[in-house]
Amino acid sequence: MADAPVRRVPGRLTAPPPGWTTTADVVVIGSGIAGLTAALRLRGQVEKILVVTKDVLSAGSTQWAQGGIAAALGPEDTPEQHERDTLVAGAGACDLDAVHALVTEGPDSVHELIALGTRFDHDPDGVLSLTREGGHHRDRIAHAGGDATGAEIQRALTAAIERAREIEVIQHALAVDLLLDADGGVCGVTLHVMGEGQRDGVGAVYCRAVVLASGGLGQVFSQTTNPAVATGDGMALALRAGAPLRDLEFVQFHPTVMYLGPDSRGQQPLISEAVRGEGAFLVDFDGNRFMQGVHELADLAPRDVVAKAITRRMNETGRPHMWLDARHLGAEFWERRFPTILATARSHGVDPVTELIPVAPACHYASGGVRTDLWGRTGVPGLYATGEVACSGVHGANRLASNSLLEGLVFSRRIAAVLPAELRPWSQPVADTRTAGLVPGAVRRELQEVMTSRVGVLRTADGLAEAALMLDKLAGAVAEEVGQESWEATNLLTISAALTDAAALREETRGSHWREDFPDRDDDRWAGHLDAVMADGETSLRFQPAPATDHLV
Repeated sequence: MADAPVRRVPGRLTAPPPGWTTTADVVVIGSGIAGLTAALRLRGQVEKILVVTKDVLSAGSTQWAQGGIAAALGPEDTPEQHERDTLVAGAGACDLDAVHALVTEGPDSVHELIALGTRFDHDPDGVLSLTREGGHHRDRIAHAGGDATGAEIQRALTAAIERAREIEVIQHALAVDLLLDADGGVCGVTLHVMGEGQRDGVGAVYCRAVVLASGGLGQVFSQTTNPAVATGDGMALALRAGAPLRDLEFVQFHPTVMYLGPDSRGQQPLISEAVRGEGAFLVDFDGNRFMQGVHELADLAPRDVVAKAITRRMNETGRPHMWLDARHLGAEFWERRFPTILATARSHGVDPVTELIPVAPACHYASGGVRTDLWGRTGVPGLYATGEVACSGVHGANRLASNSLLEGLVFSRRIAAVLPAELRPWSQPVADTRTAGLVPGAVRRELQEVMTSRVGVLRTADGLAEAALMLDKLAGAVAEEVGQESWEATNLLTISAALTDAAALREETRGSHWREDFPDRDDDRWAGHLDAVMADGETSLRFQPAPATDHLV
């Protein structure tokens, strides 16, 4: 195993002292399915809950989830079958107990969503409609509004939060850093409220626990399906506070994201895997169905397999994208089953009813994140994490389609089951001796281009080494102004450096981590996890051996 480098980044974000303060027993950072479920489940168990969201309450990644939520809900399906598919997709890197919790507690969690008011699609006989996506051997994806599942779940959860008067919400607020007490535990968090509401500027919320549910790191890359708020803030904040980040190298690139041209940046339109689940298929510029023979499930193979196949064919042919053919589904089916995708594609000048859809892989989901146990506890007392910001162990090296919404549900419920009894006493923050720093917001575009070209779908030792050098150069830039752009850029740099080092250290191909110079999986050397840790701005990696799990299926 190569030596893990030590990387220097800010130990905390440069920020003005808090100009206002408030208190809450529990602060929930994030307003997607994970954060709102945690807040709702904690209601009545703790005295005061504060939900902090970077945008408005209904924004975030959950609303963009098209395909649906996976659970063993069908008459011929079982949690054991769902578990098997999850372990296979995870390529030997899953935590068995976490996966077992996910699939066995999943059905009840979905039924609780329905009881809350979520309107899933049903067939004419009133039976819950279920479909299939990549890596699943059963129809187990519940969906709403055809392809607007996330938006419907977000609507139901937001309405429930608005009815819960004991839950306070602060919108347009960026979480800056955690406040730590003499024991190294959480006793608060600093926020910057971005010009909205009564609390403008930086303030402090003193609390007894923090639940991180702030989403992923998609904006590390030039093209992503993630919204603009997904700048890795929660992961960076936790790392700076002493919580290990696990499995950062396992970034899932969704294979079918609508290609908008070489200069397109930021959030890109997702063409849900459910479209292929309903019969669409991939073709190259000559009309060849190139997924045939690549995997037993062909176009419905796990996402890493499809993303690799598309990228390989793009490289072989020199083309910037491939095509998704769904013309045979027909206008009526498109309008009923995928109205959102249809409208989005048409808004970009492509009619899927009569035309091929140009697609290419783009960053979609971080399987890694803040390391947690089975109850959402992190390495910092009083800090819990759930959803995409967390690494619970259920996804391993490659998330199975539609398991993400389910993870947020199940593990937020688990946090709420233990947190009230574990609330820490009120305490005061100690003087923060971590070295403050900030890079300019202007480095963001160059950082994204470096990460996309050298740490994206295709990775090599040379490319990763070049990326590390370029990130070190960007880390040397000093921001002249303190503000949201610089805070976000610094968080992106912090996560990018740790991700790049982990990808360089793992000399094998496993799941969504694809090393062209090490094309085979190597369980003898790399069955286990890479944990990124930080001490006053110095990040390093630790390898934690663990037996591969997919041999059990």
